[in-house]
Amino acid sequence: MIRDGWDADGGDRGDVALRGHRAELLSRRSFLAGSAAGLGALGLAGCATSDGLILAEAAKVYGPMPDEKFPIPAVDVSKVDPKYYRRTVRYDTKEAAGTIIVDPGNYYVYRVEGDGSATRYGANVGRDGFLWSGDAYVGRKSEWATWTPPKEMIKRQPEAAKYARGMPGGLDNPLGARTLHLYQNGAYTLYTIYASSDPETIGSGITSGCVGLLSQDMIHLYARTPVKTKVVVLPA
Repeated sequence: MIRDGWDADGGDRGDVALRGHRAELLSRRSFLAGSAAGLGALGLAGCATSDGLILAEAAKVYGPMPDEKFPIPAVDVSKVDPKYYRRTVRYDTKEAAGTIIVDPGNYYVYRVEGDGSATRYGANVGRDGFLWSGDAYVGRKSEWATWTPPKEMIKRQPEAAKYARGMPGGLDNPLGARTLHLYQNGAYTLYTIYASSDPETIGSGITSGCVGLLSQDMIHLYARTPVKTKVVVLPA
């Protein structure tokens, strides 16, 4: 059963941004971007002949997205461990094609492809005390969503009160370019899978339970995920 959600708009990402910026609530950060193509050259085994090749392929995938409503710059791929770059991997599961599986213990999100493989994305996940597991589904989707800090967050961090009525979508918005809102039994769980603005956070536990992907990875997953898609969150 999902528990301990914080943000009425799935914005626990804001908790991370606020903790990381003492001088300014939500300063501009280097945002992430990329094409919809996977790291084909890395293949199912994720192999490459050299670090240079890995970085060159990643730079193509995580390049700028100038046609977005708010143009997204390229990510500095050197700030992300290569094992978290998007790639296709072998993945045995009984879940149907299209299912999203979150593996918080290893900081990965998988989209099941239905042929013994999955698209794998690096992620940030909930920090200690905010981890959860269980089944949910995508109840709604949003692009450049408004972020509203919950009352619990405002109590912890009073500087967030300036956004109590909502922060419009944009490059500084904690939810980023795309958001998948997770539901159970018709009710919003307060948890999301969102577009992270911070490459340094991938592969770490920093949120209040939500799951963040690099922006270009989130856009890639979002385009392939209809409402009602099953989401399985494994125990950490």
